[in-house]
Amino acid sequence: MVHLKKLGLNDAECEAAVVAGNVPEAPPVPPRPAAPAGTPAVPSLPLSRRPRRNRKSPAMRASFQETSISPANFVYPLFIHEGEEDTPIGAMPGCYRLGWRHGLVEEVAKARDVGVNSIVLFPKVPDALKSSTGDEAYNDNGLVPRAMRLLKDKYPDLVIYTDVALDPYSSDGHDGIVREDGVIMNDETVYQLCKQAVSQARAGADVVSPSDMMDGRIGAIRKALDAEGFQHVSIMSYTAKYASSFYGPFREALESNPRFGDKKTYQMNPANYREALVEAHEDESEGADILLVKPGLPYLDIIRLLRDKTPLPIAAYQVSGEYSMIKAGGVLKMIDEERVMMESLTCLRRAGADIILTYFALQAARCLCGEKR
Repeated sequence: MVHLKKLGLNDAECEAAVVAGNVPEAPPVPPRPAAPAGTPAVPSLPLSRRPRRNRKSPAMRASFQETSISPANFVYPLFIHEGEEDTPIGAMPGCYRLGWRHGLVEEVAKARDVGVNSIVLFPKVPDALKSSTGDEAYNDNGLVPRAMRLLKDKYPDLVIYTDVALDPYSSDGHDGIVREDGVIMNDETVYQLCKQAVSQARAGADVVSPSDMMDGRIGAIRKALDAEGFQHVSIMSYTAKYASSFYGPFREALESNPRFGDKKTYQMNPANYREALVEAHEDESEGADILLVKPGLPYLDIIRLLRDKTPLPIAAYQVSGEYSMIKAGGVLKMIDEERVMMESLTCLRRAGADIILTYFALQAARCLCGEKR
């Protein structure tokens, strides 16, 4: 083999040598790989387009990947309680009720280390503080406001989402005030939710997130926030929150199951599609900044529907039941937990979600960062 450069030739001399026919040798063209014995000899199909060409190597697949995902896309839901110790949640392996003074701060630090800088807080409220009207929801020195003030003092740039709903604070376990005949009172509940949202904003919430599904609450909350000088606080509306069977582990975590009945008079029917457009139109017109779909993976069609119909950011909530199914499948060795986790999150992004509320936030971010813990 002739190495022209090593003979001390400059560029012009190298080019002249090639023109003169003194072409340097290169490795030979590799032979075509042999087919297995017995493979039939057939003529090539007359195809003008073969999509597999763009999938033939890892580098090419990466070049043409349409959907990306990063830790910045995650909002990490965290359960907190008044205790000092972190208490495991049986139905949600790997999740805990975190002590707000220590465990919460430590978990947020772990998340920030791998690029997750957005969280949403869910409190387990002592039964003694629950009431039929959920007044503890707007106690400025309640569990959530205290936790927020602590976190904002330590991590000023942390983005904190809060849950606006009465169910953690209600002795009835419903998202609203319950009349004696079992009817959920809409307007009276909205009045309470406005006070709750203002209290959360006062404590440092960046985004208040009404999950109650009462009619008219977005406009009322926006008006209440603005009246108190919180024009900068965003509203993420649980726009299409379905009356789903996937919420069970979450309700165990907060011990917030309804004392009677169900939530079908305010949460949406899982069979309905167009109704999501009605809710989205109302929330957008009332001043929502972000629209959320809950649950996530079973409702990819709704995520795509809203993505195509509104310019607002879309959030998806990968709920406790989705999380626990993947965890259970992994424990039983029926699936590859990490691969299924990442595929499910990618699917939510592909459907149109800008952000994903997921209990996998820390685990998935570590995976994206190449860490194994």
